[in-house]
Amino acid sequence: MRALIVEDNRDICANIAAYLEKLGYVLDFAHDGVTAMNLALANPFDVIVLDLMIPRMDGLTFCQRLRADAQIETPVLMLTARDTLDDRLKGFDAGADDYLVKPFALQELHARLRALYKRSHRNGDNLLTVGDLTLNRSTLQVHRAGRRVEINPAGIKLLRRLMEESPAVVDRDALETLLWADERPDGDALRSHMYKLRQAIDRPFDRPLIHTVHRIGYRIAEDDQ
Repeated sequence: MRALIVEDNRDICANIAAYLEKLGYVLDFAHDGVTAMNLALANPFDVIVLDLMIPRMDGLTFCQRLRADAQIETPVLMLTARDTLDDRLKGFDAGADDYLVKPFALQELHARLRALYKRSHRNGDNLLTVGDLTLNRSTLQVHRAGRRVEINPAGIKLLRRLMEESPAVVDRDALETLLWADERPDGDALRSHMYKLRQAIDRPFDRPLIHTVHRIGYRIAEDDQ
């Protein structure tokens, strides 16, 4: 499990690292909210441990921006010394998934993180994955690098077929039949739909996943061979 630990107390970070890394966790650390946001935008974490009182951007603001602005739905476990009901409700309203009050036992931290991970992956049988791209066949939600990607219905149909067949090539005829059956429009409408899909899936990210196989069709894969 890959986790981002957002905590400005370096002693707490050291204790968390010493315990969780022995259990196989891969950990990244941020000691302020701005650094944490940059890491969350650039990396596909499984869970985020977030201290409420951190410099440069407090935990509530970080969580709100993570959900509302970045559209990232990575599970968040909020840490805080505040133990009132009002404080917990504010954390949940900001988008936190769980709440752990300091001081805490490391065994409980691990148990809560494991529960959050299992909860977020319980629809795993419905999940198509290619690299850092996922499509939930039940909810039709698409994420790349942990970030929600909005795709229109035609794009979802194309993406699902390409991911189900990955890394194989899906020929143009099969994709056109998928969208229009026997009533295909004039011109190269498929190319237009693939362009829109690429704009959503590939353009905001460093590495393209959708590849054109000239005169044949398209494929989706981490490589471009």
